[in-house]
Amino acid sequence: MHLRNWLLLVICCGAAAATFVRAEQSDSGRQVLLADDGFASLGDGTIGGASADAAHVFFVRTRAELLAAINAGPTGAPRIINVDGVIDFNVDDNNRPLTCTDYYRDGYTREAFLAFYNPAGPWGPNPPANTAGSLEAARLASAAAQSARVRMRVPDNTTIIGTDTRATLRGAWFDLRGATTARRRNIIIRHLAFEDTYDCFPAWTPNRNADGSWAGTGDWDSEYDSISLRETEQVWIDHNDFRDRVTVDSTLPTFFGGKYQIHDGLVDITNASDRVTVSWNRFVNHDKVMLIGSSDNAPGDVGRLRVTLHHNHFENVGQRAPRVRYGQVHVYNNYYVIPDEVYHGYSWGVGQQPVPVASGIYAENNFFRTVKSVTPDQFIAAFTGGRGIFVAGTMHTGTVDDKDVDPLADYNAVRDPDLARSVGWEPTAVRWFDPTRRIPAFVEMHAGPFRW
Repeated sequence: MHLRNWLLLVICCGAAAATFVRAEQSDSGRQVLLADDGFASLGDGTIGGASADAAHVFFVRTRAELLAAINAGPTGAPRIINVDGVIDFNVDDNNRPLTCTDYYRDGYTREAFLAFYNPAGPWGPNPPANTAGSLEAARLASAAAQSARVRMRVPDNTTIIGTDTRATLRGAWFDLRGATTARRRNIIIRHLAFEDTYDCFPAWTPNRNADGSWAGTGDWDSEYDSISLRETEQVWIDHNDFRDRVTVDSTLPTFFGGKYQIHDGLVDITNASDRVTVSWNRFVNHDKVMLIGSSDNAPGDVGRLRVTLHHNHFENVGQRAPRVRYGQVHVYNNYYVIPDEVYHGYSWGVGQQPVPVASGIYAENNFFRTVKSVTPDQFIAAFTGGRGIFVAGTMHTGTVDDKDVDPLADYNAVRDPDLARSVGWEPTAVRWFDPTRRIPAFVEMHAGPFRW
């Protein structure tokens, strides 16, 4: 099924004309993932809410309307939710904006928390304790108040799609969460902009020296992803835009030697989720992009976490594009733009690959455009249990324009131990490959909402 679209001309108050693209709803909301388009196309495929009846096709303009559409009965009924315009999630029931201070509970303030748990003070370099009446308990209560506003539990058989290029979700956490005995399944999320998903109440963990003294630094860890998958399968995430705008990391303060990090991942796929295709998205101005597999000890992930990433645009991101444990992850025809050597940690994270399980990243025909100081060996990082990564067809524009490179050979030349080139499996669900040389222009032109 081909999407049809037209341009609407909007003229307001004598100002210059502006254009936006609008999709014909009879087509876009009912489009399904085509055969052989990545792991989400396997088995029954992924159709989302394509079979929804008229009573379950919704147009939403506020958080309250979106919540009502998600909760509309009966449970599991196919539904199409069309997002029209900008929806803020840090709002009250009357759609009035909420700031972090509006979520404060039980005497919590950031200033009081910092003063009490200062590692150089009486509390010392110890993690905050969640005891009755403590400021840590108050932080958790405050975090729960924000979570109740920003978290959306997306049900089975759902398509959530933007109506046009204005469709934006600010501060949202789409939580696709099943259970071992009742997995979440069959969800499509397309043509949306996700902006500034942030956690007002990150958790503090001080770093300590071997003798127990404070090492002068620590970590602030936040909770919310723009989209997270747990015990979920048959998911297509396509033609979206994920980025930080107002809350970019460069604006965040530092406390106790650690950046006060209010962001987590953009799309995290964990806890035995399976059969996922992530295609034609833009990931911009964010540190942690995509974690696939959340633990080095997760036997339930074996044979699952099958994910395809193709034709995505990663620009000015720090790490996890993606980082993989256990899963079979096909990464092909993606475009990586790395303008800052300091901010970039790595792109492909090679994690737990238990013997004899066939798992790992299979990376083909990807293109990297970087500053000159970034070299191909820096595209890869190895973590606990990582044994290998398949890499072929990579091109790099850095010191030399459009050069064929072998990031794995370069990595093995400067780091020990070596990573193997074999991962024990090969992709099958692939509609087509584009030549690597075409990727920058092709992905820049077509990745993101309503850029066909």
